[in-house]
Amino acid sequence: MAARRHTLAAIARLLPAALLLAPTLRLNAGAPSPTPSHKQVLHSPSGITEVGLLDGAAYRIDIPAHWNHALVVFYHGYALQPVAFHIAALPESREMPFFERHYAVIQSAYSRTGWALQQAYPETESLRRYFLRQYGQPTETYVVGRSMGGDLVAITLELNAKPYLGGLDLCGAVGPTYQAMERRFAMRAAFDVFFPGVMPQLVPVPPNYEDTLADRNKVLDALRSNPEAATLLRNLTGLHSDLDLAHDVAYWTFVIGDLQHRAGGNPFDNRNYIYTGSSPNSSAGDFEINEKVKRYAALPRARAYLMRHYTPNGHLGRPMLALHTIYDPIVDPSQLSFYNHQVEAAGFGDNLVQQVVERLAYLLFGKVAMATAVD
Repeated sequence: MAARRHTLAAIARLLPAALLLAPTLRLNAGAPSPTPSHKQVLHSPSGITEVGLLDGAAYRIDIPAHWNHALVVFYHGYALQPVAFHIAALPESREMPFFERHYAVIQSAYSRTGWALQQAYPETESLRRYFLRQYGQPTETYVVGRSMGGDLVAITLELNAKPYLGGLDLCGAVGPTYQAMERRFAMRAAFDVFFPGVMPQLVPVPPNYEDTLADRNKVLDALRSNPEAATLLRNLTGLHSDLDLAHDVAYWTFVIGDLQHRAGGNPFDNRNYIYTGSSPNSSAGDFEINEKVKRYAALPRARAYLMRHYTPNGHLGRPMLALHTIYDPIVDPSQLSFYNHQVEAAGFGDNLVQQVVERLAYLLFGKVAMATAVD
């Protein structure tokens, strides 16, 4: 208990610095709500669907025929390609449980792809304001998001909790961006120890790099050519299969490049990263990785961008249910405890509940688990 209190106190001392970062994501409260363009409205037996552009971001509004006058603000996850909304299509599977329970659902596509926290929060808040102006004040409002969108649920309830009764985070990458992304960077650097030249350079990632099936297959072939090294890397990353590892190596490379581009340089630093866990029975693999891995320093201004977008303050202003699968090859559940400590240190511990479902895949909850979480 004494050690835990010491840890929480140390985190608490960092909170004032973290709070300085929050205003970069805030809306100008006095700014006029933007007017949509390219607006289309469809009336059908299932209800009303509206799509259009709002302040440069595509959006979608779904109001069921028997609307209960409650609203769900939905954040989608990390997108490699632009998200498009088709007015004649039904809500997707992760929005459908809300729609079936007669909630209106609104969502922004965000004006940029990738790690779009800087755009997603203010653009979604603009959409919520537009919905109120167009369709009236809901009786209650909830915020829901998946993956990166789960992080945005926590951000929303830290920065602008007042309009909401609560939030649902689905496999969210909650917590400091630098913590989750720097681990990915460190693991990608470790891959290069055993498989140099298979992937493009890490700093900087070429601006034209795309995460393709061909890249994943190339990594998978390399892993299968050296099973011993592949085993060390699976142990190190906590991934269950070469297929998951191949997927992540290519995906991590894209994400790292995305953040380097957004930050105006490399924001990642692995000089103090200590690699452990590559073999349960020997320390030889860990020694080899720590000795041979290339060490990189972060560019200070790029590092500052990573910290701004986003370092939580722990002031979770409304209850949030965080639902995760027990094995997630994309969002490592081990990072979730740090955010819990931040929330506790800030005095909002009662507002966070984290639960797991027995699924061994990313965002694979099943209809029953989703319905239970919604209810």
